[in-house]
Amino acid sequence: MSIELSMLLVAILASLASSIVGVFLVLRKMSMMTDAISHTVLLGIVIVFMFVNDLSNPLLILGATAMGVITVLLVELLVKSKKTSEDAATGVVFPLLFAVAIIIISLDFRGVHLDIDSVLLGNLEFVYFDQIVLNGMKIGPKVFYVLLAVFALNLTFFTVFYKELKIVSFDPKLAAVLGISPIIMHYSLMVLVSLTAVTSFDAVGSVVVIALMVGPAITALLFTKNLLKTVLLSMGIGILNSVGGFLVAYLFDLRTSGVIAGFTLTVFLVALLVNPKNGIIALILRRRRQKIEFSLVALLNHLENHQISNENRTSRSALHATFSGSSNPNLLINTALKKGYIEVSEDYMQITKLGQAFYEDKTKQYEFEL
Repeated sequence: MSIELSMLLVAILASLASSIVGVFLVLRKMSMMTDAISHTVLLGIVIVFMFVNDLSNPLLILGATAMGVITVLLVELLVKSKKTSEDAATGVVFPLLFAVAIIIISLDFRGVHLDIDSVLLGNLEFVYFDQIVLNGMKIGPKVFYVLLAVFALNLTFFTVFYKELKIVSFDPKLAAVLGISPIIMHYSLMVLVSLTAVTSFDAVGSVVVIALMVGPAITALLFTKNLLKTVLLSMGIGILNSVGGFLVAYLFDLRTSGVIAGFTLTVFLVALLVNPKNGIIALILRRRRQKIEFSLVALLNHLENHQISNENRTSRSALHATFSGSSNPNLLINTALKKGYIEVSEDYMQITKLGQAFYEDKTKQYEFEL
């Protein structure tokens, strides 16, 4: 396994593991919790390191995961006090715990490889050099197998408890009635979020962990509201972000983790613009079409009223004068002619059968919406 392939596979596994749990964080409106956990796990690592004095000790992962759960507990305690909102509580807890970790590192572990920049941006370029050796043979980076195990755990949890996660995420009260414990499901999810964050941030950094958990999820939700499709699409977008970011970083010799985070944002913005259902461009075109349709209905209503009152002869100039308040009355009349909603007879305008059908259909639609 080459250096480049090691980097790419680790980035993909981090994306896959993060995107699964990230969907539920976004659905629960807990996206900022990702930011908090991905920073505060550092304190758990530092505290455990003070006792074991070994950066390769697996207890570091347990300590970091526990600190992630403690972060959630502290935030929820502040929220339950009804003195502050969840976002404000998150903004208080995680800077405090992260600052404590930074202070301890700065004072007690200056000679130890607990680099603050690496915590933020990761060491994706160096994952290849920390290999697992089996019978004297290097079988791949250690973090690759760790992330593979975490991804398998997240995927198994999602598959086995799909129904429970779905009910708890959208209707916790119904879940309680059905005998599903929202508290157990919530903290199980938080444990997985913490575990994913701590196993990913050594490779890609806490900043990218946030991007990988939130970015694919919010991008997927632009295209579908189905939970299963959202998770699968989020995983696919996570792979796209990792591969795209890696290729850009490789071509231009840039820091891979940072580029992946930037690529994640770029993919979201593109989806936000061009998404045919909820994209900004689609929204602008839809509003423009609705404005034209409303103007056409007003024009046809005018002709309909004239025909009912036996004033069948309405000239183009009369229509032009009536709709002079619109931005472009000539364009409106020409559009109605082009679509076959009105016709010209001896320079007089009359509504056609097609126009009558369009007018009645739209009138019923507006009445139903009202």
